[in-house]
Amino acid sequence: MTYRTLKMFSVLVPTFLIGGFEYIRHECLLHVLSMERGNFYITVLTLLLSFLFATWMFRKLEHITARLAEEQAKRAVYEERERLAQELHDGIAQTLFFLNVKLKKGKLDEASAAVSTIDQQVRQAIFNLRSLPEEGASLRLRLQRWLDEFTTLTGIDVTAQLDLPDEYFSAAEQVQLFGIIQEAFANIRKHSRARHVLLTLQETDQDGWQLLIKDDGCGIEVLDEARKSYGLTMMEERAQKLGAAFDISRPEDGGTQLTFTSCERRPRR
Repeated sequence: MTYRTLKMFSVLVPTFLIGGFEYIRHECLLHVLSMERGNFYITVLTLLLSFLFATWMFRKLEHITARLAEEQAKRAVYEERERLAQELHDGIAQTLFFLNVKLKKGKLDEASAAVSTIDQQVRQAIFNLRSLPEEGASLRLRLQRWLDEFTTLTGIDVTAQLDLPDEYFSAAEQVQLFGIIQEAFANIRKHSRARHVLLTLQETDQDGWQLLIKDDGCGIEVLDEARKSYGLTMMEERAQKLGAAFDISRPEDGGTQLTFTSCERRPRR
């Protein structure tokens, strides 16, 4: 039974029962049933009918609520499986393929970098699997926990400004976004010698979004060559899947800045 049906029952049943009793009382029972006694009976009848109807209706509501909660739990499990499957496919599987190619070509330095990337991705996958469902449901919370772990492991301070609603990205989009952030911070850890990183994720004036990652490290010397590296190529591919433009620059105050900007209007969730 739907909520609409319950609403109709809650409006019509008391009206017809109580109204019907009053009609019969005035038309057929007024000569044998005084007004005082009739008022008493209608009060008792109203209380009894209200109790029985409320008990029946709330049982129905509890049943509907339990069914909806079960369906939402199943949906959450399916979305988490989809997220992990895509994370393994887009991250570890592609990196293993890249590693195999570089090993065949004898490019050990690039193969070593791929192994480091796989290690980072496996650690993150294990971390995601260990996270409790209620803790992992929010992208904001998952990002903050991962950044806290990054600071603990590396000693690099991170300032995070996450100003997007929790449901702004779908489960599949969160995989791509998380992958971009992981790769960016892996590069910071390995190459930048930074002490502090700023990460902002917010909406733009055009109803799009922007992710900015800026460190205070040594900076990238040659931007054109850096763009050809495996890590930045993977980030750019992920950005394209999110419909975002990717830009890398050297701010005047030093360090490296990565900017991912999407100007696509997104429906409110």
